[in-house]
Amino acid sequence: MSRVFNFSAGPAMLPEPVMRQAQAEFLDWHGTGMSIMEMSHRGKEFSQVAEESEADLRQLMGIPDNYRVLFLHGGATMQFSAIPLNLTRPGDTVDYFNTGAWSKKALNEAKRYANVNIVAEHTTEIPDPSTWRLSDNAKYVHYTPNETIGGLQFHTIPDVGDKPLIADMSSCILSEPIDVSKFGMIYAGAQKNIGPAGIAIVIVREDLIGHAREDCPRLLDWKVQADAGSMDNTPATFPWYMASLVFKWLKAQGGLEKIAEINRRKAKKLYDYIDASDFYHNPVRPEDRSIMNVPFTLADSSLDKVFLQESDQAGLKNLKGHRLVGGMRASIYNAMPEEGVDALIEFMQEFARKYG
Repeated sequence: MSRVFNFSAGPAMLPEPVMRQAQAEFLDWHGTGMSIMEMSHRGKEFSQVAEESEADLRQLMGIPDNYRVLFLHGGATMQFSAIPLNLTRPGDTVDYFNTGAWSKKALNEAKRYANVNIVAEHTTEIPDPSTWRLSDNAKYVHYTPNETIGGLQFHTIPDVGDKPLIADMSSCILSEPIDVSKFGMIYAGAQKNIGPAGIAIVIVREDLIGHAREDCPRLLDWKVQADAGSMDNTPATFPWYMASLVFKWLKAQGGLEKIAEINRRKAKKLYDYIDASDFYHNPVRPEDRSIMNVPFTLADSSLDKVFLQESDQAGLKNLKGHRLVGGMRASIYNAMPEEGVDALIEFMQEFARKYG
Protein backbone atom coordinates (compact mmCIF):
# COMPACT_ATOMS: atom_id res chain seq x y z
CA MET A 1 0.00 0.00 0.00
CA SER A 2 1.29 3.43 -0.94
CA ARG A 3 0.06 6.49 0.98
CA VAL A 4 -0.11 9.84 -0.84
CA PHE A 5 0.26 13.35 0.52
CA ASN A 6 -3.31 14.59 0.84
CA PHE A 7 -3.55 18.40 0.87
CA SER A 8 -7.35 18.44 1.14
CA ALA A 9 -8.91 21.22 3.21
CA GLY A 10 -11.27 18.71 4.82
CA PRO A 11 -12.01 15.92 5.28
CA ALA A 12 -8.28 15.99 5.64
CA MET A 13 -5.28 13.80 6.18
CA LEU A 14 -5.21 11.91 9.50
CA PRO A 15 -2.06 10.83 11.37
CA GLU A 16 -0.95 7.43 10.10
CA PRO A 17 -0.38 5.99 13.61
CA VAL A 18 -3.98 6.90 14.47
CA MET A 19 -5.28 5.18 11.36
CA ARG A 20 -3.25 2.07 12.10
CA GLN A 21 -4.47 1.90 15.69
CA ALA A 22 -8.07 2.28 14.56
CA GLN A 23 -7.49 -0.46 12.00
CA ALA A 24 -6.04 -2.81 14.63
CA GLU A 25 -8.93 -2.17 17.02
CA PHE A 26 -11.68 -2.08 14.43
CA LEU A 27 -13.22 -5.52 15.02
CA ASP A 28 -12.28 -5.94 18.66
CA TRP A 29 -11.89 -2.87 20.86
CA HIS A 30 -9.77 -3.69 23.91
CA GLY A 31 -10.81 -7.31 24.10
CA THR A 32 -14.56 -6.64 24.13
CA GLY A 33 -15.20 -8.61 20.96
CA MET A 34 -17.00 -5.58 19.53
CA SER A 35 -16.08 -2.69 17.28
CA ILE A 36 -16.28 0.73 18.84
CA MET A 37 -18.96 1.44 16.21
CA GLU A 38 -21.18 -1.29 17.65
CA MET A 39 -21.09 -0.20 21.28
CA SER A 40 -23.80 1.58 23.19
CA HIS A 41 -22.89 5.19 23.75
CA ARG A 42 -24.15 4.75 27.32
CA GLY A 43 -22.10 1.63 28.05
CA LYS A 44 -19.07 1.68 30.31
CA GLU A 45 -16.70 1.05 27.39
CA PHE A 46 -17.70 4.10 25.38
CA SER A 47 -18.05 6.16 28.54
CA GLN A 48 -14.34 5.51 29.08
CA VAL A 49 -13.56 6.85 25.59
CA ALA A 50 -15.73 9.93 26.19
CA GLU A 51 -14.19 10.74 29.56
CA GLU A 52 -10.61 10.23 28.42
CA SER A 53 -11.10 12.27 25.26
CA GLU A 54 -12.43 15.24 27.20
CA ALA A 55 -9.63 14.98 29.76
CA ASP A 56 -7.00 14.82 27.01
CA LEU A 57 -8.47 17.80 25.16
CA ARG A 58 -8.63 19.82 28.37
CA GLN A 59 -4.97 19.05 29.03
CA LEU A 60 -3.87 19.83 25.47
CA MET A 61 -5.65 23.19 25.34
CA GLY A 62 -5.45 24.15 29.00
CA ILE A 63 -9.23 24.47 29.21
CA PRO A 64 -10.27 26.05 32.54
CA ASP A 65 -12.68 24.26 34.88
CA ASN A 66 -15.44 26.81 34.27
CA TYR A 67 -15.80 25.74 30.63
CA ARG A 68 -17.88 22.84 29.34
CA VAL A 69 -16.68 20.66 26.48
CA LEU A 70 -19.33 19.28 24.14
CA PHE A 71 -19.02 16.73 21.31
CA LEU A 72 -21.93 17.47 18.98
CA HIS A 73 -23.58 16.63 15.68
CA GLY A 74 -23.93 19.09 12.84
CA GLY A 75 -20.37 20.25 12.32
CA ALA A 76 -19.33 23.84 12.86
CA THR A 77 -22.06 25.03 10.51
CA MET A 78 -24.80 23.96 12.93
CA GLN A 79 -23.29 26.31 15.50
CA PHE A 80 -23.84 29.25 13.12
CA SER A 81 -27.48 29.01 14.25
CA ALA A 82 -26.88 27.70 17.76
CA ILE A 83 -24.79 30.72 18.78
CA PRO A 84 -27.46 33.43 18.31
CA LEU A 85 -30.18 31.03 19.51
CA ASN A 86 -28.30 30.53 22.78
CA LEU A 87 -27.06 34.07 23.34
CA THR A 88 -29.61 36.54 21.97
CA ARG A 89 -33.22 37.62 21.90
CA PRO A 90 -34.99 39.05 18.83
CA GLY A 91 -33.77 42.58 18.17
CA ASP A 92 -30.41 42.13 19.89
CA THR A 93 -27.20 43.28 18.21
CA VAL A 94 -24.24 40.99 17.56
CA ASP A 95 -20.82 41.86 16.14
CA TYR A 96 -19.15 39.87 13.36
CA PHE A 97 -15.80 40.17 11.62
CA ASN A 98 -16.15 39.44 7.89
CA THR A 99 -12.77 38.16 6.72
CA GLY A 100 -13.71 35.43 4.29
CA ALA A 101 -16.19 32.83 3.12
CA TRP A 102 -16.74 31.10 6.45
CA SER A 103 -17.16 34.22 8.56
CA LYS A 104 -19.60 35.48 5.93
CA LYS A 105 -21.65 32.27 6.15
CA ALA A 106 -21.73 32.57 9.93
CA LEU A 107 -22.90 36.20 9.89
CA ASN A 108 -25.51 35.53 7.22
CA GLU A 109 -27.02 32.82 9.40
CA ALA A 110 -26.92 35.10 12.45
CA LYS A 111 -28.95 37.68 10.51
CA ARG A 112 -31.92 35.34 10.79
CA TYR A 113 -31.98 35.80 14.56
CA ALA A 114 -30.34 39.14 15.42
CA ASN A 115 -29.12 42.47 14.07
CA VAL A 116 -25.61 41.92 12.72
CA ASN A 117 -23.03 44.69 12.87
CA ILE A 118 -19.92 44.20 10.72
CA VAL A 119 -16.87 45.09 12.81
CA ALA A 120 -14.40 44.97 9.95
CA GLU A 121 -14.06 43.24 6.61
CA HIS A 122 -11.20 42.24 4.37
CA THR A 123 -10.10 38.98 2.79
CA THR A 124 -6.34 39.41 2.32
CA GLU A 125 -5.32 41.27 5.48
CA ILE A 126 -6.55 41.75 9.04
CA PRO A 127 -7.93 45.31 9.29
CA ASP A 128 -6.14 47.59 11.75
CA PRO A 129 -7.88 47.58 15.16
CA SER A 130 -8.21 51.37 14.96
CA THR A 131 -10.74 50.84 12.14
CA TRP A 132 -12.89 48.28 13.95
CA ARG A 133 -16.52 49.27 14.55
CA LEU A 134 -17.46 47.41 17.73
CA SER A 135 -20.98 47.91 19.08
CA ASP A 136 -21.49 49.10 22.64
CA ASN A 137 -24.48 46.80 23.10
CA ALA A 138 -23.38 43.65 21.24
CA LYS A 139 -24.31 40.38 22.94
CA TYR A 140 -21.12 38.81 21.60
CA VAL A 141 -18.35 39.28 19.04
CA HIS A 142 -17.73 36.53 16.49
CA TYR A 143 -14.69 35.93 14.31
CA THR A 144 -13.05 33.18 12.28
CA PRO A 145 -9.39 33.04 13.38
CA ASN A 146 -8.35 31.11 10.28
CA GLU A 147 -10.16 31.39 6.96
CA THR A 148 -9.78 27.97 5.33
CA ILE A 149 -10.58 29.17 1.82
CA GLY A 150 -8.69 32.46 1.67
CA GLY A 151 -5.75 31.55 3.89
CA LEU A 152 -6.10 34.60 6.16
CA GLN A 153 -5.32 34.18 9.87
CA PHE A 154 -5.53 36.29 13.02
CA HIS A 155 -2.24 35.71 14.86
CA THR A 156 -3.40 37.59 17.94
CA ILE A 157 -6.69 37.33 19.78
CA PRO A 158 -8.91 40.39 19.14
CA ASP A 159 -9.42 42.67 22.13
CA VAL A 160 -13.18 43.19 22.30
CA GLY A 161 -13.47 44.38 25.88
CA ASP A 162 -15.92 42.59 28.13
CA LYS A 163 -18.06 41.15 25.32
CA PRO A 164 -18.00 37.34 24.95
CA LEU A 165 -15.62 36.46 22.11
CA ILE A 166 -16.83 33.60 19.91
CA ALA A 167 -14.42 31.83 17.56
CA ASP A 168 -14.89 29.35 14.73
CA MET A 169 -11.58 27.49 14.98
CA SER A 170 -12.46 24.69 12.58
CA SER A 171 -9.24 24.93 10.57
CA CYS A 172 -6.79 26.03 13.26
CA ILE A 173 -7.83 24.31 16.50
CA LEU A 174 -5.00 22.28 18.06
CA SER A 175 -2.45 23.78 15.66
CA GLU A 176 -0.85 25.94 18.37
CA PRO A 177 -1.46 26.90 22.01
CA ILE A 178 -4.20 29.44 22.75
CA ASP A 179 -5.52 31.10 25.91
CA VAL A 180 -9.00 29.60 26.17
CA SER A 181 -9.90 31.96 29.01
CA LYS A 182 -10.03 34.87 26.55
CA PHE A 183 -13.02 33.30 24.79
CA GLY A 184 -16.67 32.92 25.65
CA MET A 185 -17.08 30.05 23.24
CA ILE A 186 -14.90 28.15 20.77
CA TYR A 187 -16.24 25.73 18.19
CA ALA A 188 -14.72 23.59 15.46
CA GLY A 189 -15.68 20.95 12.95
CA ALA A 190 -13.59 17.82 13.38
CA GLN A 191 -12.56 17.10 9.81
CA LYS A 192 -9.36 19.12 9.68
CA ASN A 193 -7.28 18.75 12.86
CA ILE A 194 -9.49 16.61 15.11
CA GLY A 195 -10.67 13.55 13.21
CA PRO A 196 -13.11 12.42 10.53
CA ALA A 197 -16.18 14.43 9.58
CA GLY A 198 -19.32 13.96 11.65
CA ILE A 199 -18.69 15.71 14.93
CA ALA A 200 -18.00 19.20 16.23
CA ILE A 201 -16.27 20.36 19.39
CA VAL A 202 -17.86 23.18 21.43
CA ILE A 203 -15.95 24.74 24.34
CA VAL A 204 -18.27 27.14 26.13
CA ARG A 205 -17.96 29.16 29.34
CA GLU A 206 -20.51 28.04 31.91
CA ASP A 207 -22.08 31.46 32.41
CA LEU A 208 -23.13 31.47 28.73
CA ILE A 209 -25.10 28.25 29.13
CA GLY A 210 -28.79 28.22 30.04
CA HIS A 211 -29.98 31.28 28.13
CA ALA A 212 -31.41 29.70 24.98
CA ARG A 213 -34.51 31.12 23.39
CA GLU A 214 -37.77 29.27 23.94
CA ASP A 215 -37.90 28.35 20.25
CA CYS A 216 -34.30 27.07 20.18
CA PRO A 217 -34.32 23.47 18.90
CA ARG A 218 -33.57 21.07 21.73
CA LEU A 219 -30.36 19.68 20.24
CA LEU A 220 -28.97 23.19 19.66
CA ASP A 221 -29.48 24.18 23.31
CA TRP A 222 -26.06 24.07 24.98
CA LYS A 223 -27.61 23.47 28.41
CA VAL A 224 -29.44 20.39 27.18
CA GLN A 225 -26.23 19.01 25.71
CA ALA A 226 -24.07 19.95 28.70
CA ASP A 227 -26.52 18.39 31.17
CA ALA A 228 -26.60 15.19 29.09
CA GLY A 229 -22.84 14.93 28.62
CA SER A 230 -23.31 15.46 24.85
CA MET A 231 -25.59 12.40 24.82
CA ASP A 232 -29.11 13.79 24.76
CA ASN A 233 -29.37 11.74 21.59
CA THR A 234 -26.95 9.17 20.20
CA PRO A 235 -23.69 10.99 19.44
CA ALA A 236 -21.40 10.31 16.51
CA THR A 237 -19.49 7.62 18.37
CA PHE A 238 -16.92 6.63 15.74
CA PRO A 239 -15.73 10.21 14.99
CA TRP A 240 -15.63 10.81 18.75
CA TYR A 241 -13.45 7.72 19.19
CA MET A 242 -11.17 8.81 16.34
CA ALA A 243 -10.86 12.25 17.91
CA SER A 244 -9.80 10.59 21.15
CA LEU A 245 -6.97 8.80 19.30
CA VAL A 246 -5.86 12.07 17.69
CA PHE A 247 -5.72 13.77 21.09
CA LYS A 248 -3.47 11.01 22.42
CA TRP A 249 -1.30 11.25 19.30
CA LEU A 250 -0.91 15.00 19.85
CA LYS A 251 0.12 14.42 23.45
CA ALA A 252 2.69 11.89 22.26
CA GLN A 253 4.14 14.49 19.84
CA GLY A 254 4.84 16.80 22.77
CA GLY A 255 1.59 18.75 22.87
CA LEU A 256 0.57 21.93 21.11
CA GLU A 257 3.84 23.77 21.75
CA LYS A 258 5.76 21.14 19.81
CA ILE A 259 3.15 20.77 17.06
CA ALA A 260 3.13 24.56 16.61
CA GLU A 261 6.90 24.55 15.99
CA ILE A 262 6.45 21.98 13.26
CA ASN A 263 3.47 23.79 11.73
CA ARG A 264 5.26 27.13 11.60
CA ARG A 265 8.31 25.51 10.04
CA LYS A 266 6.22 23.78 7.37
CA ALA A 267 4.36 26.98 6.50
CA LYS A 268 7.52 29.10 6.40
CA LYS A 269 9.17 26.70 3.96
CA LEU A 270 6.25 26.88 1.57
CA TYR A 271 5.70 30.65 1.81
CA ASP A 272 9.43 31.32 1.45
CA TYR A 273 9.51 29.34 -1.77
CA ILE A 274 6.38 31.02 -3.16
CA ASP A 275 7.68 34.50 -2.32
CA ALA A 276 11.04 33.79 -3.95
CA SER A 277 9.39 32.61 -7.16
CA ASP A 278 8.07 34.66 -10.07
CA PHE A 279 5.95 31.69 -11.10
CA TYR A 280 3.76 31.45 -7.97
CA HIS A 281 1.96 34.05 -5.88
CA ASN A 282 0.13 34.21 -2.54
CA PRO A 283 -2.33 37.13 -2.19
CA VAL A 284 -2.39 37.43 1.62
CA ARG A 285 -0.37 40.05 3.51
CA PRO A 286 2.64 38.14 4.90
CA GLU A 287 1.99 38.88 8.58
CA ASP A 288 -1.61 37.64 8.26
CA ARG A 289 -1.01 34.38 6.41
CA SER A 290 -2.44 31.11 7.61
CA ILE A 291 -0.10 28.39 8.84
CA MET A 292 -2.76 25.78 7.98
CA ASN A 293 -4.10 26.73 4.52
CA VAL A 294 -1.78 28.11 1.85
CA PRO A 295 -3.52 29.34 -1.32
CA PHE A 296 -1.42 30.23 -4.34
CA THR A 297 -1.84 31.05 -8.00
CA LEU A 298 0.29 30.41 -11.05
CA ALA A 299 1.58 33.29 -13.16
CA ASP A 300 -0.14 31.65 -16.13
CA SER A 301 -3.58 30.41 -15.05
CA SER A 302 -3.91 28.40 -18.27
CA LEU A 303 -1.47 25.97 -16.66
CA ASP A 304 -3.73 25.30 -13.67
CA LYS A 305 -5.21 22.12 -15.13
CA VAL A 306 -1.79 20.78 -16.07
CA PHE A 307 -0.46 21.56 -12.60
CA LEU A 308 -3.29 19.65 -10.98
CA GLN A 309 -2.94 16.68 -13.32
CA GLU A 310 0.81 16.37 -12.85
CA SER A 311 0.76 16.96 -9.10
CA ASP A 312 -1.92 14.30 -8.74
CA GLN A 313 0.23 11.86 -10.70
CA ALA A 314 3.12 12.71 -8.36
CA GLY A 315 1.07 11.66 -5.32
CA LEU A 316 0.26 15.23 -4.25
CA LYS A 317 -3.50 15.12 -3.98
CA ASN A 318 -6.33 17.67 -3.67
CA LEU A 319 -4.39 20.85 -4.43
CA LYS A 320 -7.20 22.54 -6.35
CA GLY A 321 -8.20 25.86 -4.83
CA HIS A 322 -11.74 26.51 -3.65
CA ARG A 323 -14.18 27.43 -6.40
CA LEU A 324 -14.67 30.89 -4.85
CA VAL A 325 -11.03 31.90 -5.29
CA GLY A 326 -9.56 29.48 -7.83
CA GLY A 327 -5.88 28.69 -8.13
CA MET A 328 -4.34 26.16 -5.77
CA ARG A 329 -4.49 25.53 -2.06
CA ALA A 330 -2.24 23.37 0.10
CA SER A 331 -3.81 22.54 3.46
CA ILE A 332 -1.00 21.52 5.78
CA TYR A 333 -2.75 20.53 8.97
CA ASN A 334 -1.13 18.76 11.92
CA ALA A 335 -1.17 15.35 10.22
CA MET A 336 0.70 16.57 7.12
CA PRO A 337 4.34 15.53 7.66
CA GLU A 338 7.12 17.93 6.80
CA GLU A 339 8.15 15.51 4.06
CA GLY A 340 4.86 16.28 2.31
CA VAL A 341 5.62 19.99 2.20
CA ASP A 342 9.15 19.24 0.96
CA ALA A 343 7.71 17.04 -1.79
CA LEU A 344 5.29 19.77 -2.83
CA ILE A 345 8.02 22.40 -3.02
CA GLU A 346 10.21 20.05 -5.05
CA PHE A 347 7.34 19.45 -7.47
CA MET A 348 6.60 23.19 -7.74
CA GLN A 349 10.24 23.90 -8.50
CA GLU A 350 10.33 21.32 -11.28
CA PHE A 351 6.99 22.46 -12.69
CA ALA A 352 8.18 26.09 -12.82
CA ARG A 353 11.41 25.02 -14.50
CA LYS A 354 9.46 22.99 -17.05
CA TYR A 355 6.77 25.54 -17.89
CA GLY A 356 8.14 28.88 -16.74
